[in-house]
Amino acid sequence: MVDPLFWLGFSILLVAASLTAVLVAAIPAVQELARAARSAEKLFDTLSRELPPTLEAIRSTGVEITDLTDDVSEGVKSVGQVVKQVDQSLDTAKKQAQNVQIGTRSIVVGVKAAWKSFTRQKPTRRTVVERLQMTEQAPLTSRDRETFKSENRRTKTEAYRD
Repeated sequence: MVDPLFWLGFSILLVAASLTAVLVAAIPAVQELARAARSAEKLFDTLSRELPPTLEAIRSTGVEITDLTDDVSEGVKSVGQVVKQVDQSLDTAKKQAQNVQIGTRSIVVGVKAAWKSFTRQKPTRRTVVERLQMTEQAPLTSRDRETFKSENRRTKTEAYRD
């Protein structure tokens, strides 16, 4: 058994048997690969049909969202301006109410002062001597009284002339 042709034939037989075993095992794998290739081909066909409209819808939705965002931003800005105007109007109305309140108080105080002035009894004019007597508590003589009364009459008549 030392014959090289035998060993060559035997090794070729072993290689052929190994290849046969590999082919027998590879056939189901190749069939699965063919099935997967067909599925992939169907998927790619479906994607080529469905993906462009979907992408277009996504793009248009993005544009619509951008437009809506711009509209909302403009609305928020206009609402902000309206709020500022209302705030300014409220401040103006508050200032006007305060001015009216001050004016009303002034009128009420003026009317009270006028009422007191009209209803108050006119004070009798006191002579200088009487004032002195009130402040100093000093008794006046009858001569002093007569002197001051005559001075007081002269002063009143001079006041009426002016």
